[in-house]
Amino acid sequence: MAEVAHYPSLARAAVLVTGGATGLGADVVRAMRAQGAQVGVLDLDAEAGAALAAETGAAFRRADLRDLDALPQVIAELAQVTGPFTVLVNNAARDDRHDFADLTPDYWRDCMATNLSHHVFAAQAVLPGMARAGGGSIINMGSISWMRGRPGMLGYTTAKAAIHGLTRTLAQELGPQGIRVNSVVPGAILTERQAKLWLTPEKNAEFLALQALKFRLEPEHVTPMVLFLASDASKGCTGQDFIVDAGLTLN
Repeated sequence: MAEVAHYPSLARAAVLVTGGATGLGADVVRAMRAQGAQVGVLDLDAEAGAALAAETGAAFRRADLRDLDALPQVIAELAQVTGPFTVLVNNAARDDRHDFADLTPDYWRDCMATNLSHHVFAAQAVLPGMARAGGGSIINMGSISWMRGRPGMLGYTTAKAAIHGLTRTLAQELGPQGIRVNSVVPGAILTERQAKLWLTPEKNAEFLALQALKFRLEPEHVTPMVLFLASDASKGCTGQDFIVDAGLTLN
């Protein structure tokens, strides 16, 4: 287990985690609850979300984040349970693979809806509450995949590259209201989904060979950065990308 600092400010926080039912998102939910935060979770996976809520005491609502018209209402419903959100972790994404030659307009639009658009409108939905509270922290989950130009996932890498611009622009726009906006950029994270769909012994060896640090990253290595950026300990940080990749982008 990675060592995690204790942040007293998080005990006063209400935190929204999108895509929080499994994987890295679920690790963030558990860690936020351990800090004493009130946590709301949005995810399409109702079974996993309900199980996590029962385990942690987080408030869960099933939501398709691609439905941008419904998103503000479901966030408002969660906020009635947790209190107005002062931290937003825009985590939900799917790194599906696809061949460029087979790409269709509908699939492209779905990639943007799944991996990018909800970041914008979740931030818009929590903005009034953060402004009334005198500030807050928005954390967008990026990916080093676009920095490495990874083939076979153009929709995902394009959306993740856009998060870099989104983060910097919102940091400028929301800063006068005391709202910080940063991104956490994970490397090759070993999650249950990754292990099931993509991981082979050859791929595992490839990552270890390219990384400066010779161990596979897991969610517990990324979550501490999310906690830091959510807390008052990072109150001077905004508009930045914080890479957690064991040195993979050095190659």
